[in-house]
Amino acid sequence: MTIALTGPRAVRLRSLRPARPGVVVAVLFLLVALLAAAWPSLFAGDPLRADPLHVLGAPSGSHWFGTDQLGRDVFARVVHGARHSLSIGVSATLIAVGTGILLGLLAGLGHRVADEALSRSFDALSAFPLVLLALLFIAIAGTGTTSLIVAIGIALVPHFARVVRAQTFVVRRAAYVTHAVAFGATRPRLVLRHVLPNVLGPIPVLAVIGLGEAILLAAGLSFLGMGPQPPSPEWGAMISEGRGYLHIAWWASVLPGLVVTATIISLTVVGRFFQRRFEGRELA
Repeated sequence: MTIALTGPRAVRLRSLRPARPGVVVAVLFLLVALLAAAWPSLFAGDPLRADPLHVLGAPSGSHWFGTDQLGRDVFARVVHGARHSLSIGVSATLIAVGTGILLGLLAGLGHRVADEALSRSFDALSAFPLVLLALLFIAIAGTGTTSLIVAIGIALVPHFARVVRAQTFVVRRAAYVTHAVAFGATRPRLVLRHVLPNVLGPIPVLAVIGLGEAILLAAGLSFLGMGPQPPSPEWGAMISEGRGYLHIAWWASVLPGLVVTATIISLTVVGRFFQRRFEGRELA
C-alpha cells in the first residue's frame, strides 16, 4: 500500500530529496576545479613536451586524449589548461563583481543625475554582445592574458551593477534604514552596515553563472588568438590549434571542446540551482 504525503511534511521531504542532475554537475565542476588546483603539480605529463614520433596519435592507454600536431599529450594540456581557463574566469568575475557592486551602489544611492547617467550606461553596454565589448577593449589595450581578464570583467560589469542598483532602491526604503537615519547614522555607516549587506544576497548566485560566461568568453577570445599565446595550454587556444586537423585527428579539438562545454554547463546548472533556492522556489 502506498501512502501519499501531503501538506507541510511532504514539502519538507521534497526539499530534502537530492536533485540528482544538480549533484552530478556539481561533482563534475568540483573535478575540474580539482584538476586546476592540484593535479597539474602531481600529473606526470608535460603539456609542452613534443614527441615527433607520435604526432596526431589517436586516444590510447598511454595518451588518453591522443596527441596533437606536435605530438604533445592532449590530456596533459587539458589538465594544465584548466588552471589557465579557470584563473582567467575567476579573475574576470571578481573584477566584474567588485566594479558592479560599486557602480550599482553609486547609482542607487547617488543623485538622480548620477543614477540616470549610470543607468543609461548600463543599458547601452547591455545592448552589445559580451564578445563585442571584450573585443573592443582588447583592440585598444592589446592582446594577452591581462587584457583578456580585464576585457571580460568590464563586459560583465552591467550584469551585476543593474542587480545591485535595483536591490539598493529596495533596501534604501526599508524601515530599518529609515530608523538608522532617524537615529543619526552617518552615511558611510549606513552604507556599510545596513545597505551593502542586504543588497549582496543574489550576487554569489550571479557570480557562479557569470563565471561560466567568463570561461566561455575567454575560450572564444583565445580561439581568436586574443588570449594566452601558444604554446600555453589554454582550452580555447587548443581548440583553435587543432581545428585544422579535424578530418584526421578530431580529438585534438573535440575533446578540449567537450571539457569546456561540460564545465560551462555544470556552472550554469549549479548557478540556477542556487538561484531557485535563493528565490524560495521548490526544486523539481
